[in-house]
Amino acid sequence: MNLSVNIAGVEFKNPVTVASGTFGSGMEYSEFVDLNRLGAVTTKGVAVTPWEGNPTPRVAEVYGGMLNAIGLQNPGLDVFVSRDIPFLKKFDTKIIVNVCGHSVDEYVSAVERLAAEPVDMLEINISCPNVKAGGIAFGTDPKLAAEVTKKIKSVAKQPVIMKLSPNVTDITEMARAVESEGADAVSLINTLTGMKIDINKRRFVLANKTGGFSGPAVKPVAVRMVWQVRNAVSIPIIGMGGIASPEDAIEFMMAGATMVSVGTANFLNPNITIEIIDGITAFCEREGVKDINEIIGCVR
Repeated sequence: MNLSVNIAGVEFKNPVTVASGTFGSGMEYSEFVDLNRLGAVTTKGVAVTPWEGNPTPRVAEVYGGMLNAIGLQNPGLDVFVSRDIPFLKKFDTKIIVNVCGHSVDEYVSAVERLAAEPVDMLEINISCPNVKAGGIAFGTDPKLAAEVTKKIKSVAKQPVIMKLSPNVTDITEMARAVESEGADAVSLINTLTGMKIDINKRRFVLANKTGGFSGPAVKPVAVRMVWQVRNAVSIPIIGMGGIASPEDAIEFMMAGATMVSVGTANFLNPNITIEIIDGITAFCEREGVKDINEIIGCVR
């Protein structure tokens, strides 16, 4: 049975990775999870310079998932290159680096810095606020998304995945915009914008007021968006959003995802990615699927 998938010339042993921001760079999880089993490790977002992130409290449990307003706290590229990449290179897994920035120049500088590093793909988080455009997220404006894609592709040495935000009117418009400027793949969905209020204290639970909503409750939205994008563009899709079981992962792949990312479920069960890989294998054996690629986009 073949579980390997190919995205932009990069061969993954299986279609399971982790969602950025839910797995660090694998160091903490390596005590619980055999990273060699994963198709790839997708790192927490990294920027050219360290980001402190948002004030606390910045995480809250909600019905059907969680809210986070971490604010992309990260140690910056110097630490990432000297510490995280050498750690990940110890394992037989692909490395996808999530990149964030507050401006086009910041994205470009980070991508240029990573060009000489032994990583396999770059995932660009365009849900970051563009400080030069009044704080609007790159991923909610197709022109901004296209612009940052074009600039990144002009300097990138690794294939580029553009991570799409669901907080838009038409996700296919965003997908077409980044595809038109050379994106090698797209990943979706990033978190939905949510809020929680403490009715006894009469105030917001998160210091940032709003946060990214993730977990099982977002899955039907994510599956629908993956299916829409699959029918709108020709580049591969990495699907994510509420995946917590092998069945969830298979559903995303049938909707059109070549690969899947497991996020919030890692917090509940550190071994969930391995259970999903084993579950996909069991499904294929049971259904007589000899090549996992047979099920990708099989629902039209």
